Amino acid sequence: MTMVLLTALGVGGATVIGAVIGFVFKKVSHRFEDIVLAFAAGVMMAAAVLGLILPSLEYGGDYGILITIAGIFVGAICLNLMDKLVPHLHRLAGTDLENHGNNEKLGKVLLFVAAIAIHNLPEGIAAGVGFGAGNTEQALMIAGGIALQNIPEGMVVVGPMLAAGVPKGRALMLAFATGLVEVIGTLIGYLGVTVSTAILPFALAFAGGTMLYVISDEMIPETHAHGSQRGATYALLVGFCVMLISDYFLG
Repeated sequence: MTMVLLTALGVGGATVIGAVIGFVFKKVSHRFEDIVLAFAAGVMMAAAVLGLILPSLEYGGDYGILITIAGIFVGAICLNLMDKLVPHLHRLAGTDLENHGNNEKLGKVLLFVAAIAIHNLPEGIAAGVGFGAGNTEQALMIAGGIALQNIPEGMVVVGPMLAAGVPKGRALMLAFATGLVEVIGTLIGYLGVTVSTAILPFALAFAGGTMLYVISDEMIPETHAHGSQRGATYALLVGFCVMLISDYFLG
């Protein structure tokens, strides 16, 4: 349990680290952010398949393929419904805040922060479910991929808050709050699977589906939004292969 808690704090804390980087290096290039995010997408893609979806098939028994496919689609549909209620990075990050009054600008920024916080919950659950499966090495790789994704996300969230006039201390606290949601999600995922091992195959596939949805719907479009398509594509492949190599030698 101690390992799970420390990992949860690390995953959530990655958002804060990104926010601090955003404070210190306010002019970080989009290209750098895209490369980091694409690398994280590759790691998360491999982690979703190797650490969540394939184990779901293994634990599912005779009906493993049906349980896994159902879990993947239910996870993706849940995030799709969430997206309709609260749009995320690639819809809000590009909002032209300068063309709005202070109150409206602040309102959009708070919506942006709330969107990141809400979307962090299923990512945390995915990390927790990985630990619940009992394979610590794969669980740490899943958590590492999510943490990598949270660093550029934390960098992205700071700029709009500062532009809207949010004090630096409060902006850092809001970034911390978005990371705290991920800590809570990790504990929920771990405890849920630990309490009832019967839900483990479905929970693994559900977590894998949410990760694949985030990669396809949010991370990849964001990495291709600033003219870095080729570099981002290779960064994704490198991230995927790094995870594949790690799984080969550690798994």
